[in-house]
Amino acid sequence: MGIHYDYKSTKGNKLMEKQAKREKKLAEKKAKRLAKEGPKQEEHKIKALDPNKPISLDFLTNPNKE
Repeated sequence: MGIHYDYKSTKGNKLMEKQAKREKKLAEKKAKRLAKEGPKQEEHKIKALDPNKPISLDFLTNPNKE
C-alpha cells in the first residue's frame, strides 16, 4: 500500500520536475540553434516621413525615388 499512498502525494512534484526538464531541454536546443545560425540580421526599417518636409506630387507618385 505504500507505493499507492506515495504516488498521489508526490505526483505534483514529479509533474513540475518533468515540466522544468522539458523547458530546460527546449531552451538548450533553442540556444544551440541560434548559435549555429549566427547573429540575426535586422530587417530594413521603413523610413518615417519627415514632418518638416512638404509632401509633393512627385513623392506621392514615386516614393522610392531618392
